[in-house]
Amino acid sequence: MECLSGCAARLHITVHYVISHKAYLEVCMTQAAAPSQAVTGQRLPYRLKLHHIECCNCSHGCNCQFSGMTDNGPCEFMFGFEVIEGKYGTVSLNGVRFVVGGKYPGPIHEGRGDVVVFVDEKASAEQVDAVATILTGQAGGMPWEALAGTVGSLEGPIRKPIEMTVNGNRSGFRIPGVVEMSQTPIKDVVSGNEKEIHIVYPKGGFLWDKGSICTTSAMRIKQGKVVFEHPGRYSSYAVANWTNQ
Repeated sequence: MECLSGCAARLHITVHYVISHKAYLEVCMTQAAAPSQAVTGQRLPYRLKLHHIECCNCSHGCNCQFSGMTDNGPCEFMFGFEVIEGKYGTVSLNGVRFVVGGKYPGPIHEGRGDVVVFVDEKASAEQVDAVATILTGQAGGMPWEALAGTVGSLEGPIRKPIEMTVNGNRSGFRIPGVVEMSQTPIKDVVSGNEKEIHIVYPKGGFLWDKGSICTTSAMRIKQGKVVFEHPGRYSSYAVANWTNQ
């Protein structure tokens, strides 16, 4: 395969992997049941379309995308988001940026994770509250209703200036002095050409349906319990859609 790809001017690989998330979601939803049941009152409807910039300490491709298990022991990740369009109730979230960092002793679905949430300082108080309500699972809807039950400790939301670049698999985000994350394409070891690699869930994925896979040229965070650095590891860019409707 490398010989063939080395002869090509540009390699495009699309992995069509049909997977059922039923078992994974059953575990997560069981863990999330307690906080979800504690929510009282009527939930406000929300629907968001977002730029989703993701990285973790797994090798390229991220084994969690296939088996649900990490390939390097603990799960240490960062997600950067910028809302393309969407509302929580009547609150517009267009353009709002936020970052989630997490450090779990094993796969996410086994729980006991330390998580920190940052929301851009430009966001209004109402927008910060809306983001926090969604990310803590209180608003319902996937993936956060499931993920909320896996969190052991949560710090935030912390308001910080968030710098973000959205440019496919050259995206990234930065919080001065705290977070640095930048993506770069994976290169073929023979030809040196950049590879175009996609993971596609035809029946719908847990975080996104189609991800452009790349690697990290920088990946570090230092905030409270969430401290790590993993250059040259898994990363992806996608457009995600969240709703509780």
